[in-house]
Amino acid sequence: MSTDTRLGRVRTELRSLLILATPIIIAQLAHTAMGFVDTLMAGRVSPQDLAAVALGNSIWVPVFLLMTGILLATTPKVAQRFGAGEEADIGPLVRQALWLALAVGGSAAALLWNAEFILRTMNIEPELITPAMGYLRAVACGFPAVALYHVLRCFSDGLGHTRPAMVLGILGLLLNIPANYIFIYGKFGLPAMGGVGCGWATALVMGFMLIGMLVWVKWAPYYRASALFTRFEWPQWTVIKRLLSIGVPIGIAVFAESSIFAVIALLIGGLGATVVAGHQIALNFSSMVFMIPYSLAMAATVRVGQALGRGQPREARFAAGVSMAAALGYACVSASLMFLLREQIAQIYTPDKTVIAVAATLIVYSALFQFSDAIQVTAAGALRGYQDTRITMLLTLFAYWGIGLPVGYALGLSDLFGEPSGPSGLWQGLVVGLTCAAAMLTVRLARSARKRIRRAV
Repeated sequence: MSTDTRLGRVRTELRSLLILATPIIIAQLAHTAMGFVDTLMAGRVSPQDLAAVALGNSIWVPVFLLMTGILLATTPKVAQRFGAGEEADIGPLVRQALWLALAVGGSAAALLWNAEFILRTMNIEPELITPAMGYLRAVACGFPAVALYHVLRCFSDGLGHTRPAMVLGILGLLLNIPANYIFIYGKFGLPAMGGVGCGWATALVMGFMLIGMLVWVKWAPYYRASALFTRFEWPQWTVIKRLLSIGVPIGIAVFAESSIFAVIALLIGGLGATVVAGHQIALNFSSMVFMIPYSLAMAATVRVGQALGRGQPREARFAAGVSMAAALGYACVSASLMFLLREQIAQIYTPDKTVIAVAATLIVYSALFQFSDAIQVTAAGALRGYQDTRITMLLTLFAYWGIGLPVGYALGLSDLFGEPSGPSGLWQGLVVGLTCAAAMLTVRLARSARKRIRRAV
């Protein structure tokens, strides 16, 4: 193959990837912005309301990620059937995924509704428990709806239509702002709820997004071949079991990655408010930057799954490679900007020079793990396209909890390697853990691709 032909293939695949990924990026940023709006508006009421929302977020967000990770199994299964031209089989699959969403969403809602024991175990101040539980119970009311929405979104993404999630994400953000205002301050005859009102606004947005996606899927012509709403079917355990076999490892892997940052926040909690504030700034900015490779990973799942469905395993491997190259290219840009502008980034969040110094130091480590983070998340996304999730989960757990956290604890909070380095050591552990995850998942992806190619020969 000539160089021009190869470059042409890369450009074509990259264009297809970005067409899929761009709406996902916008949708993810809109979702992140909702949390920012909640924090900002609750903070204007009182420090107690802000603390209640922050505590609630620390509980419901990991549960949300676990739930949506389980339901992500819908995307590669839809993508492979669509690539194979088996659109008639997609409707029955998604109907079973919707039953699974009801069960998972209801279970997650029940957990949040009864989460008071978690707050008491964390030794939260008693005066914060009541508003935090009010906030959590309000959010819990929206969980069944958002679980159903997520399945329909995965259905749409698997078909290659990522625009609905973008549009509904933007509309949800626009609705969240006035809804927060109404519920927080008690407008239109409603009582003033303070931070608890943020929870009801979030639940309202979740319901709105489900209704919007239902209307879109019902009336848009490109969904009709799947015949999703043409018949009713009761739950079928054999299908749901197959979805769980793919989805549960995804959910656990996503939860493991998100929860390790929460554990690190708890570990540094005793090092003083300045250190905690600096850590939170570096973590918040890193989370926003992470949305780009995370969205590329979701698009990689679709591209790989559809290629495998068409019976083109070499094209699937090519799509995975282009996705990882795109993520690595983005990491080069983000890492450079974070390193060069680390103090300016910290100044966006606070004028306190001591906090800025801590945050700028930690942003350097965040810049370092941009490369490994981009590679590991994109490799995991491509592996979802291969429906190879169980080993991915084990590798992820080992990298984060078996390597990253122990190394970080040893460097930051123990004298095993000399004087403890505090938050810097914990973030160095993150660099090590993410690097190990990137290396192991890349090897696993290469093996999965080779195995699928050999099977097709």
